[in-house]
Amino acid sequence: MRAFIAIDMPDLACDVLSKLQSDLPTGRLAPPDNLHLTLAFLGEQPVELLEDAHAALTTLDLPAFDLQLAGTDTFGGNAPKVLFVGAGPNPALDRLHAKIRSLLHGSGLMLDRQRFRPHVTLARFPARVTAPEMERLRRWLLANADFVAEPFRVDHVTLYRSEVGRGGAVHDPLARYMLT
Repeated sequence: MRAFIAIDMPDLACDVLSKLQSDLPTGRLAPPDNLHLTLAFLGEQPVELLEDAHAALTTLDLPAFDLQLAGTDTFGGNAPKVLFVGAGPNPALDRLHAKIRSLLHGSGLMLDRQRFRPHVTLARFPARVTAPEMERLRRWLLANADFVAEPFRVDHVTLYRSEVGRGGAVHDPLARYMLT
C-alpha cells in the first residue's frame, strides 16, 4: 500500500490556496481535497508494516501548534516539476517531523534520508514546459513571492493511503493522530 503522513489543510487555508491557484498560468492543479503538507512519505509498504507504524504513531505526544504558509517556489530547477507554497520557519513543525520519523524508525519503517522542506503542492508540470509557459510561470512566481497566509492550528496529523490513477492521486485517510 502506498502511504504518507500529512498535515491536513483546514477549509480556510484550502480557500486561500485555491484562490492562489486560480490565476496560475500553467500546470495541472492539485485538487482542493488533495492539499496537504507531507511530513513523511512512506511509499509502497506491506500492510503489516503500516499496522506497526500506526501502532507507533498512536503514541505521538506533542502539543498542537500554529502553522503559517508563506512564499511560492518550484522544485526541479530550470525544468520545474512542482509548484508549491512553503511553510514559514517553525520549530514545532520541525519537532513533529523529527518525532514522526523516530516513531516510524522504531516501528521498523526506514525512510529515505532527505532534507525536510515543508510545503503544500499547488500544481505539477509536464515533462516539457514551453518557453512562453515558463515566462508566464516566472512572472506568476515574482508576483506571488511574498504570499503569506493566515496561521492555522495544527491539532492532528493523518495517515493516508494514496492511489495513483489516470486522473491523478486519490488520498484516503486511514487514521488520525491528535496533538495535545
